[in-house]
Amino acid sequence: QVQLVESGGGLVQAGGSLRLSCKASGSIFKSDDMGWYRQAPGKPRELVARIISTGSTNYAESVQGRFTITRDNAGNTVYLQMSSLKPEDTATYYCNSPVGLTLVKYSWGKGTLVTVSS
Repeated sequence: QVQLVESGGGLVQAGGSLRLSCKASGSIFKSDDMGWYRQAPGKPRELVARIISTGSTNYAESVQGRFTITRDNAGNTVYLQMSSLKPEDTATYYCNSPVGLTLVKYSWGKGTLVTVSS
């Protein structure tokens, strides 16, 4: 069973940067599309960045131009580089493998909390 472990969150001032990591167990990670999701208090979880197995990426409009998703297949790790952070980026961030528009392939990890102060 694939396990996902997110790390790299923390407290940062608006305008700052953070790099999140998601380590996945299991070699099947290499063929998976992967995504970063976030959930702010009282809001539903949303997909903010996606990278398919070939390396192509797409982003939610709210993070376009500020966030970059990359993957290291050899290391079974996907990253999210976040720049020009805003208070509204405050959320718990999770990674998973998107299936269609609303489903995911694996059980959720614990996530990593990002707090952006104004």
